[in-house]
Parts: sequence; C-alpha cells; structure tokens
Amino acid sequence: MTTTKREPVTRVAVLIPTYNERENLPPIVARVRASVPEADVLVIDDNSPDGTGEQADELAAHDPQVRVLHRPGKEGLGKAYLAGFERALAEGYDAVVEMDADGSHQPEQLPALLAALADADVVIGSRWVRGGAVQNWPRRRKVLSVGANVYTKVLIGMPVNDATAGFRAYRSTALTTMGLDGVESQGYCFQVDLTLRAVRAGLRVTEVPITFVEREVGVSKMGRDIVREALVSVTRWGLEHRVGQARTLVSRSGRRRRR
Repeated sequence: MTTTKREPVTRVAVLIPTYNERENLPPIVARVRASVPEADVLVIDDNSPDGTGEQADELAAHDPQVRVLHRPGKEGLGKAYLAGFERALAEGYDAVVEMDADGSHQPEQLPALLAALADADVVIGSRWVRGGAVQNWPRRRKVLSVGANVYTKVLIGMPVNDATAGFRAYRSTALTTMGLDGVESQGYCFQVDLTLRAVRAGLRVTEVPITFVEREVGVSKMGRDIVREALVSVTRWGLEHRVGQARTLVSRSGRRRRR
C-alpha cells in the first residue's frame, strides 16, 4: 500500500449520471446538497429524451453549486463517469464521488464515505461487508450481485467485497495514479475495472457499509449485455492474473535451481 501522506479533502464534486431520470433528479440533488452542503454537484446527462437535461439546467440556474454536463447521446455509465472525472480533475477538485440518480445510493451516507478518505485513496460504499444491506431487492438480484462479487474476489484475488458497487469516492490523485486511458467498460464491469486498477496501483481501498435501496421510480439500466460484459471481462482479467502468478512461480523455481 502507498504510504504517501494524504492531504485534507476540501473540494468535492459529486457526479450524478442521468438518462431519463427527470422525476428522480430534483429530490436526489436536494438530498445531496443537504447532506454535504460544501460539495458541488455535477449532473452528467446523456441527452435524455424525457427532459432530464432541462430539469438539471433549471436546478443549476437556482443553485451555483449545481453544474450540468450535457453529452450528445447515451454512451453508457462508464463513458459518462469518465467525462465527469475529466471535468472534475480539470477544475481542481480534491475528490470525486460516484452516485446514482435514482435514490438507491442514499446521500445521507455520503459524509461517512468522505470521512473515510482521510485514511484512504478510494472509498467504496459496500453492501456486502458487516453493517451493509440492501432493501427491496428480489432474491435473483441479490444472488446475482453476491455471486458476481465472490467470483471477482476469488478469480482475481482482489481483497474487496463489493467491487461492483457504484457508490464510491476517489481522491483526485488516485484517479490520476490509476490511469483512466483505455477504460472502455460499462456497468458492473466499469466499477470492477476501476477497483482493479486502484488495487494494482498500490492505492489504499477502504469499504464503508451502506444500505442500498432499490429505486421506486423509473427503470433500471442494468441489462443482460452489461452483465455479459462483466462476466467476460472479469474472467479474462482473472485468467491473466492466474497466468501471471504461474509465471512468477516458474521464475522463482528456476532461480532456486540455479543457486
């Protein structure tokens, strides 16, 4: 793990990607502003046909700490976050938060994530550590999430219990160190990808328990294609990890014989 002294976090950007979240956006922004009034909110809208972008502009017109990034079309969660990271880093924020617009990530728990950055580079709001929970999930969804995280942890050997979690905070220095060039993954896979990059970069990753609440309004964006992408990518990363381990063992064995 890195032993670099961590500077205090003073400027925080909360990134909220949106696509057809017109009904959910005003209350979630209000809750973020109430929970962390010192933080700025950046809504990243992918040209939502339901008018979410216009709703975001209206919120920004009445609150200078709410900003809007309009993108030309729907390109997926990963690219939306990457665009938000780029904007936040360019504007000099100390930390960047990922959170959903649908209320599944409770803004009231955000202070705990930010507090944990005092001794971490990446903080994950985790459903699958002691104290974490999910509400209103069907059994199939819970089995899928738990299974995906166990599969990831075992195959890749990554010491994280909820690598697919989407409620998290990054120090800006962590994002720079991780290297975001070449990240093309989406959904579950995007979160695993960034977690893996952080671990491999030697950054300190901490999990904070949260309660995840299933959305009440709107439709989930989690489709079969996203799940399939995650399965294929995690399997590939896991095989690369195991091959690397095997090569290391062979190399060590060879050095011992030559001694």
